[in-house]
Amino acid sequence: MTHELTAVQLASASSNADARGGWWRDAVIYQVYVRSFADSGGDGVGDLRGVRERLPHLARLGVDAVWLTPFYVSPQADGGYDVADYRAVDPLFGDLADADDLVRGAHALGLRVIVDVVPNHTSAEHPWFRAALAGDRAARARYLFRPGRGADGAEPPNDWESVFGGPAWTRVADGEWYLHLFAPEQPDLDWAHPEVPAEFSSVLRFWLDLGVDGFRVDVAHGMVKAPGLPDIGRGAQATLIGTEPLPFFDQDGVHEIHRSWRRLLDSYGGDRIGVAEAWAPTSERLALYVRPDELHQAFNFRFLNCPWDTTAMRTVIDESLAATA
Repeated sequence: MTHELTAVQLASASSNADARGGWWRDAVIYQVYVRSFADSGGDGVGDLRGVRERLPHLARLGVDAVWLTPFYVSPQADGGYDVADYRAVDPLFGDLADADDLVRGAHALGLRVIVDVVPNHTSAEHPWFRAALAGDRAARARYLFRPGRGADGAEPPNDWESVFGGPAWTRVADGEWYLHLFAPEQPDLDWAHPEVPAEFSSVLRFWLDLGVDGFRVDVAHGMVKAPGLPDIGRGAQATLIGTEPLPFFDQDGVHEIHRSWRRLLDSYGGDRIGVAEAWAPTSERLALYVRPDELHQAFNFRFLNCPWDTTAMRTVIDESLAATA
């Protein structure tokens, strides 16, 4: 999904158990939206070479790590958060050699590199989804396709709405519907299908082997949906954050995914990290994402929704610290 460059600072850190600390606990992490950061080729589009050329400047600023927004092959329906190939650089931004050079150059300057991973959904142009639309039932099983309701299945399978507005379901030519909690070009994956977690473990290893220092996990709270995909009540607008877990967000099952990823990260040297973009209804729910056996950090969006007021901010700070004590 698209994110503003003024994103909330990485705020929640793994709690009580890691007395040794870690570089990420007090690091300055600089977000780079690749497309607009630095254009090395004169075509008006930022690219990986442009980022590489400006790493010395970032190092001089005192930056500890660079977080790169998605640069993978993508139709760019949602700023690159609609990924068609998780192991390739979009030609708009360069190629794998440029990515490798950027990582090596960053390390030579003492900088670490964090990249985005987008596991809740793929692009509609991903080979899996293109096969699914062509009628491949095995490919379709990796996504959340369902028959419709009502006469001739003409109504969506449930009342969920997209975060971007409108129904969270789109009907295909043979009458079935597929779920997309964001844009129709971003079909949601079914994480209950064994091929999905296996694929993403492979994707993480691909980039870890190239040398990246960690991942910012897009929609880290969204991969698991409640069994049966229950209605939430007609007229209820889908939102990233609510007052309680929703049937499509912040389900308890996401934590086993993050535990498996933590084990994978820990199997590599160099203190690699995972950062959750997790919208949770309470500080206590958010703290679950940064337990000692899960991810290292999470965005604390309570600060984003907090009034610019010292008393209100003190409340958020105190509650956040208490939840991770």
